Parts: sequence; C-alpha cells; structure tokens
Amino acid sequence: MKVGIIGLGLIGGSLGLALKEEKLISLVSGCDLNPMHETKALELGLVHEILSIEEMKKQCDIIFLCIPVEAILKVVNNLTDIKENTTIIDFGSTKQKIIENVPINIRKNFIPAHPMAGTEYSGPEAAFKSLYKDAVVVVCDFEESSEMHVKRSVELFSHLGMKIVFMSAAEHDHHVGIISHLPHAISFSLASGVLKQQDKRHIIALGGPTFRGMIRVAKSSPVMWSDIFKQNKDNMIQAIQMFKSELTRCENIIKNENWDELQEWMKDARKIREIL
Repeated sequence: MKVGIIGLGLIGGSLGLALKEEKLISLVSGCDLNPMHETKALELGLVHEILSIEEMKKQCDIIFLCIPVEAILKVVNNLTDIKENTTIIDFGSTKQKIIENVPINIRKNFIPAHPMAGTEYSGPEAAFKSLYKDAVVVVCDFEESSEMHVKRSVELFSHLGMKIVFMSAAEHDHHVGIISHLPHAISFSLASGVLKQQDKRHIIALGGPTFRGMIRVAKSSPVMWSDIFKQNKDNMIQAIQMFKSELTRCENIIKNENWDELQEWMKDARKIREIL
C-alpha cells in the first residue's frame, strides 16, 4: 500500500518513520504547508518523497491528516474526489466537529481516529519512530465508515503496536476534555501566572521537578492547542469549571485552617494512584 501524510510535524513525521518500517507499506509520501518542513522531512528520512495533495489523491491508498484540527476542516473538503477505495484517517485531537464537517460523499472513506500520543515539541525535528508504540488510539463513530476502511485502518494500527479503543465522538470529546485538554489549560495558566509574578532568575533557580512537570505541556504549539480548545469549547468549559470547583474547595479549606479536612481531601485525590 502507498500512504500519504498531510502534515510533517511531530505527529505526521513520527507516523512516517514508523510506517517506513512496515512491510505492508511500499511508499510513504508527505506534504506540509511549510516548505521548510517538507525539506527537513526529506533530510531526516521521515518520508520517501514529497507529493502534493492532488497527487496523493491519485496515488495513495491511505491518506493521513496530521495537521491542526481547524486545518482538517478545510483539507477534508478538498478530498471529495478521492477514489472509493482510498482511506482517509484523521489524527485530530477532537472528533465531533471534524465528523460534522466531513462531506457526505466521502464519510464512508473517513476514519476518525485520535492517537493518545505526543510530546510538548513540534516540527519535523521532534519526530521519533516509537511515538505510537503501545499508545492507545481511539476510533470514533466507525459505524458510519465502510467495513473495508475500518478493517484497513485497524490492521494498520495493530501493526504499529497501538491499542485500539472504540467510542462515540461525543464520549471522546467529553473524556479528552477532562483527561487531556484540561491539563493543557492548567499548564498554560500556571506558566502565564508564574511569568507575571516571578523573576526569570527565580524560575530557573527554583523550578524543580514538580514545577517542570506541571509546566511541560505549556511548551506545546499555541496554534494546535488554541484550535483544540475552540473545537471542544463546551467540554473545555465544563472541565475548567470542575477544576475551579475543586481548587476553590482547597482554597477554602486552607483559609479556614481545616487541616483534618485537607488531609481527607488529599487522601481521596491520592486514590488516582490505584488507576495510574
């Protein structure tokens, strides 16, 4: 099979490296809005060649969309003339809005998927071959996709060593809003607040493992994450309100010096270690 990857940053570049190792795949083509990313992707061996989207539509059996979620809405409407046996796999971090915007005539070709993998780094240089190994990939609303395209994508995900979970787009967006998107909002908020309150010398001197761990994802791409927050707006607001409620409770306990209650609140939260 021939694969095309639209978007050659961390997600697309890592996918290209992994697919080049697969015997199922004969050729990996790529394209990116940024010509420098295309040049770097070739230099780093992330793909075999650079192709335009128009050429991908003619030549590729599978086309991956590894671009910011708002860009996916635009690109998918340029794929309405693909062949019946061409599979389109979207790797966006939101699902409902994307599915709603897929043209009806290619919905059966379309596999809405979200690999729970990534780092705070971006661009072709951030790509590495093992990103998807043992990662969970969520496939949403697969009933609306044709059986052939579902089987093809599941087979490919399995060969990449991914763990496949099926759920509705609404469930996905709700859950990732809390588990993935909210932590990014917290990290960006903490980074923004600290930069306003602290001298950079103190941040460097006192920023230990706890702070660095909390702040890590605030180094992520603002373009990518602002798009995600936009598309998952309602779930994001609910998640932020939930977090604000817990943080306000913590604030009030400390303010009222209810130290026994504080310990109980922490003990309840600590039960997360039984899951992770």
